Order: sequence, then structure tokens, then C-alpha cells
Amino acid sequence: MAFIPIFVAVDAIGMIPLFLSLVEGISKKQQQKILRDSIITATLVAISFMFIGKGILHFIGITISDFQVAGGMLIFILAVRLLLTGSKKDIVLNGKGADLGIFPLGTPLITGPAVLTTTLMMRDSFGIAPTFVSLVLNMLICWVTLAKFELVIRLIGTAGTRAFSKIMYILLAAIGVMMIRLGITTVLLK
Repeated sequence: MAFIPIFVAVDAIGMIPLFLSLVEGISKKQQQKILRDSIITATLVAISFMFIGKGILHFIGITISDFQVAGGMLIFILAVRLLLTGSKKDIVLNGKGADLGIFPLGTPLITGPAVLTTTLMMRDSFGIAPTFVSLVLNMLICWVTLAKFELVIRLIGTAGTRAFSKIMYILLAAIGVMMIRLGITTVLLK
């Protein structure tokens, strides 16, 4: 029962275009490292949050809405930097893309506010073991899905991939704005 809500929150299929747009022009070896780092980060963050999230949030006074606003701001800034004419991915990727798997892919894109919130709800509803298994299975599905992204490139070609990347940067900015809006709306409605 915990599997489906976490599957929807992780949205492995929806990660394909974002992954494609962010790793375009990066070597195959670097892409594999980014993928590995993103899945490890996403899994560790989600599992850690499942066990200690409520306590930490309560202790420091941070809400899920705060996560949404902060994560949205970071995603928006990343998207704008990628869209700016003359801007290089190297600026965003810290020279060699070493941190791309951690941010923004691992968190907040794969494991973001939706996954963190869903994880806490599933833990309360179904218990630790089913939620843990569901998280791990969903991260494996996400890893396999992103590892096979080359099939998409073969279907749409190099020019299509570049055009798709630009569209994805715009969507990434919109996702950032949406996360900020949801976080602020939740705070205002309380």
C-alpha cells in the first residue's frame, strides 16, 4: 500500500527529461557517476527523513512548507542560470559536475518535499518496514529508468535533445515557482 503514493511522489518517469536536460554534453562516465550519486543521495535522504524527520523538524521549527519554499528557490535559480544566454553548465555544475547528482537531482528533484512528506505519512499509516521497502523499490525503479535514458535520445535525436533541454529548463523554473507558491499558500492558509 505504501508503494503507490511513494511511486507518484518520486515520479521516476517524469525525471527522465530533467535528467536528460541536465546531463546533456557530459561524458558517459560522468553521467553514470551523477546517476549513482543522485540515487544514493535520494535514498539516504528519504530513509533518514523517515526515521528522524519529524523530530528534527519539530526541534528546529521547520515545516514542510519551509522545505517547499527553499527547494523551489534553489531549483528556480538553477534553471535561470542554465537558460541564460552565454551561461555555461560549468558554472552551475561547479566545474566538473561533481555535485549535480546530489543537487538538484538527488535532492530536491528525486527526493524533495513531496517524497519527504509522503514518506512521513506512509510511515504513520503503514509502519516502518513497508515504507522502507517501498522507498528502496521506488529508488531502484528510478535508477533503472534514468540509466536507460539513451533510448530517449535515440528516438528524438541530438537537435531534438537540445530543444527538449531548453524546454525542460523552463519547466524546471516553473517547478521551482510552483514549489514556492505551494509552500507560501500552505503557510498563509494555516
